[in-house]
Amino acid sequence: MALSGANKDGREVRIYEYLDELNTDLADYIAELSEASVKERGVFAIALSGGSLISLMGKLCEAPYSKTVDWAKWYIFWVDERVVAKNHADSNYKLAKDGLLSKVPIVPSHVHSINDTVSAEKAAEDYEFVIRQLVRTRVISVSDISDCPKFDLILLGMGPDGHVASLFPNHSILDEKEEWVTFLTDSPKPPPERITFTLPVINSASNVAIVVTGTSKAEAVHSAIDDVGPDCPTLPAKMVQPTKGKLVWFLDKAAASKLDGAKFSE
Repeated sequence: MALSGANKDGREVRIYEYLDELNTDLADYIAELSEASVKERGVFAIALSGGSLISLMGKLCEAPYSKTVDWAKWYIFWVDERVVAKNHADSNYKLAKDGLLSKVPIVPSHVHSINDTVSAEKAAEDYEFVIRQLVRTRVISVSDISDCPKFDLILLGMGPDGHVASLFPNHSILDEKEEWVTFLTDSPKPPPERITFTLPVINSASNVAIVVTGTSKAEAVHSAIDDVGPDCPTLPAKMVQPTKGKLVWFLDKAAASKLDGAKFSE
């Protein structure tokens, strides 16, 4: 049983009683966006995060998606990455490669991971350069209201503290407006060195999905989605507000348990 409803500001919130339902609907959602983007632009530019997100996307490796999705048209990016070796357990690239990319026929040259041999600052600079080149060739669209890249889909998880990508509460990078990709060397969650898309880039996407499961994140989900009043600090997840794109929250029942009015009807 899924409960779905649109918030007054256009955000769609989907709540699932069972994790398998969430996984299937997430796969359907990604596959449909892929099909629409390939039909319209000839490519599908998707940016991934780490954490539990990759395992929740696992249905894409199974039939029918493994056969029906036009994997050759996918271009893969990372919304954020830990500045570690690509074979390191903390690498978001390794997580995605092991859990998804190695199981579907994606073109290797379409997978754009960071340079893991340089500093966090240089890795962010290099990654932004790669994205700028692909905006010029229209592999990635460009926003019509700013010069930001316009990814077809950005997929985010969320931490119990309300962080998304590597944008943490009260961190100065939340205010970054000029750079597309920035870096931090003082992440409150290890490892400390990371690169991350900035909020203007995330909010320029055509579609953004935030996928959250588990009771430990219920309070942050409530703070990010509900109207909690001016006294509550604004979480990074609440700052994800696509300018002209669509935002969908995928929540299991546990993550949604503290939302105002969230209940399942028989």
